Order: sequence, then structure tokens, then C-alpha cells
Amino acid sequence: MLRIAVPNKGMLSQPSWNMLAEAGYKLRTNPRQLVVEDHDNDIELFYLRPLDIAVYVGRGTVDVGITGRDLLLNSGTAAVEHLKLGFGASTFRFASPEGSDIKTLEDINAKRVASSYDKLVGDYLKERGISAEIIHLDGAVESSVHLGVADLIADVVSTGTTMRNAGLRIFADPILHSEGILIRSPRVRVDDERMIKFSRRLQGVLTAHHYVLMDYDIPTEKVQEAVDITPGFESPTVSHLHDRQWSAVRVMVPKETVNTLMDRLYDVGARAIIVTALQASRM
Repeated sequence: MLRIAVPNKGMLSQPSWNMLAEAGYKLRTNPRQLVVEDHDNDIELFYLRPLDIAVYVGRGTVDVGITGRDLLLNSGTAAVEHLKLGFGASTFRFASPEGSDIKTLEDINAKRVASSYDKLVGDYLKERGISAEIIHLDGAVESSVHLGVADLIADVVSTGTTMRNAGLRIFADPILHSEGILIRSPRVRVDDERMIKFSRRLQGVLTAHHYVLMDYDIPTEKVQEAVDITPGFESPTVSHLHDRQWSAVRVMVPKETVNTLMDRLYDVGARAIIVTALQASRM
């Protein structure tokens, strides 16, 4: 049985639960339930604090987990990033007070940096030859400068609104680009059949999120031009219609390019262009 850790709460929780449900796995039925056994799919789900998931996967008996890349790197465990999950995107940035003389990475030297991610920030600065005192704070760190605990902060940024409202200015390059990821225990081999099946299901959900099925009719003499526009994953399905001067094409295309592709196909002669959402896939 594959043991899987998922966030019990926070930004990554709902997308994680949605993905698992779409992949056909059984989820908990009430928020107090912390362990779910899904015998039909041979998995056991553990609902854990997001901050702890990488530790359980890297040092405990949990095989895989869904967490953020920032949380994995800050954990210091041997857990391995296995698959990008395409949600929860954010950046990890430095920010200092408006009007402060801390404007570059070098200005951080000998300063106090407040963060909930001590190891991540410490490793980043050490690699660049910068010595600073890392002040650990749990939760929001935006008030630490105003309250005299730190000179600047390092924290997760989505839009930057929270930092601006706290009178802080983002500076320097991002420390890290983070997102939701699937992580694997060092004890679990990449070619483990359980891992392959689980990863394939999640990848199928990701494909269904990002691709749609497109059908269109095209004059047979124009098929190659149309296929050049919509090559698909391997090759489109092309079938002759009753009128042999026309062919039907079925192909998967990226969801964000649908309207542009329809315009281009129409210009080369395609008609009856239909787009259908995907519920699941196996690639």
C-alpha cells in the first residue's frame, strides 16, 4: 500500500484534494479525519500540516507527499521532488522598508532577516557569501521590521499586496520560484510500480487540465497544412468523410491556444471546428 501525505489545510490543500479526487482516489468525509484507507486503489492518505509533510516523507514511513517546493527545500530532508503539479505558484523574495538603504543583495550583509524559512534563506545567502542573522518567526513576518525584530524579511509573495500594505518594498532577484509538487521518499525507487501508477494518474489529471480535444473538418488537400498547425502529442487522427474531398481530424491541443488555433485552421479551410473538455487521460 502506497502511503501518501497531503496538506491538511492552507493554500495547497484544496487543489491537492481536487487533484486526488479527479484521479479517482477516496478522500476523507469530515475534516477531523486524518487518515483514509483506500483499499480499492491500494493507498493510505495522511492529512498532515503542510510544514511537516516533507519531514514525514524524507525521514518517516510516508512514501510520497504533496507540498510546496519552498517547504521541501526548507525541511532539510532527503525527500526528492518527483513531479510538478501546476498549482500554488509563488515566488520567495526579500523585502525591506520603503526608504531603507537595503536595496541590493549585498546590502543584506550583517543585517537581521525575519523569515519562517530559516534554512532556505540561510542556504541562499551562504551560497552567495553573505552573512546575516536569520530571525525565525512562525506565520506572518511583515510586522517584524516595524516592531524592531528585523531589518528586512524574506517571505512567499503572490501579488505583493500584503508587503506593500505593510510598507515594504521587494528587491533583488527571487530567492526561489515555488509551486505545488509531488515529493518522493529516498526509499521509494522511481521505477516502483506503485509510484509509476500514482504518477501516471496525476499526470493524466494535469493533461486534462491543460489540454482539450479538438475536432474539425478540412479539405483533404489541406490536411497537411492543418496538421502542421495542430500536430498533437504524437499524430492527429485523420479519417475520410463520406465526401472524399473532405477529411475529419481529431487532436489534443493546449487549452490556452484554442482560439488562436481555431482562427488559423479556419484560414486554411477548416470548418465545423469543435472543442471538447477532457475529464481524464493517460498519455
